[in-house]
Amino acid sequence: MAADVLSSRALNRATLARQLLLQRSSMPVVGAIEHLVGLQAQNPLDPYLALWSRLEGFDPEEVGRLLESRALVRIVVMRGTIHLLTADDARALRPVVQPVLDAELARHSQYAPELVGVDLAPVLAFAAPLLADAPLSGAALRGALADRFPLLHAAALAYACRCLLPLVQVPPRGVWGKTLQVTSTPLAAWVGAPMVAEASIDDAVLRYLAAFGPASVADLAAWSRLTGFRAVVDRLRPRLRPFTDDRGRSLVDLPDAPRPDPATPAPVRFLPEYDNVLLSHADRSRFAAAGGPGFDRAFGEAKGTVLVDGCVRAIWRVELDRASGRATAVVEHHPLPKRSVARLEAEGRRAIRFWRPDATEHEVRLHLLG
Repeated sequence: MAADVLSSRALNRATLARQLLLQRSSMPVVGAIEHLVGLQAQNPLDPYLALWSRLEGFDPEEVGRLLESRALVRIVVMRGTIHLLTADDARALRPVVQPVLDAELARHSQYAPELVGVDLAPVLAFAAPLLADAPLSGAALRGALADRFPLLHAAALAYACRCLLPLVQVPPRGVWGKTLQVTSTPLAAWVGAPMVAEASIDDAVLRYLAAFGPASVADLAAWSRLTGFRAVVDRLRPRLRPFTDDRGRSLVDLPDAPRPDPATPAPVRFLPEYDNVLLSHADRSRFAAAGGPGFDRAFGEAKGTVLVDGCVRAIWRVELDRASGRATAVVEHHPLPKRSVARLEAEGRRAIRFWRPDATEHEVRLHLLG
């Protein structure tokens, strides 16, 4: 029997529903982060805006408390990037994605040549208890490694520790309203529990589909940067439902996962510079719109993106006037219906008030792109 076809709009609404972006959820913070399989967090405060756009009554102070109580952690996982995860998910997911970090270390243009022929076992055996005894900054770790291994490249050794040891960035790094340089310690020492011994890539695939599906094998690879998913998907097929997109590409999904009517309205949502909803598919056309700014401008040139009717239709940044204390959300958008422009401005006002609560004034300035 031929697989059902899902249009780009149907894929869009399915993913938005699972990403809690069709309507704000009453899910608790820990439950939401677990459901979303973590939040991209190399910009320390990005997860706060990501959660504000997804959860009713979101309190940013709660995330800080959860980081300080060690229920949440910041650790390198999918795609070799820092994510905000529950401690249990960090223990289970880091072993699954370790091949990504191994490959990253092996191909690093600067450090890989310095590590050719180096036995890293003594380095890791030295660094792990040192970092467990007291979290260290990158500079402090490099200094300790230089003293202990004077004939080796200290920065390359520190990078090997970053890739090969499951290190968390300790608070107050990543805590709302606070700051600290990156200071790291081993995950097991921080949370008082070992890594999951038999971490399951099958479970990771099923959780990905629950948060990002329907999806292809290539989408799974884009989300994680792992390879070999075709065999995993083939193994899981009895538990999955097949689909194709409107270009005939094969997709899989959980049979009972939400797939809303494509006509379901999608609200305006302001996203941070890096949000997993836009980073976790090889084919991101489900979020593209004719006349939109395009993904070439969606990252790096602005604070973040804006979803209008579920698609990337605007980018935004914050401008601060120190003299007046005014914070302005500057939103660049392509032509939109008047009703969408009004909704864009209204949500922008809410977003800037959340993002800059310290400002004495808040405003939104819209720029129409040609």
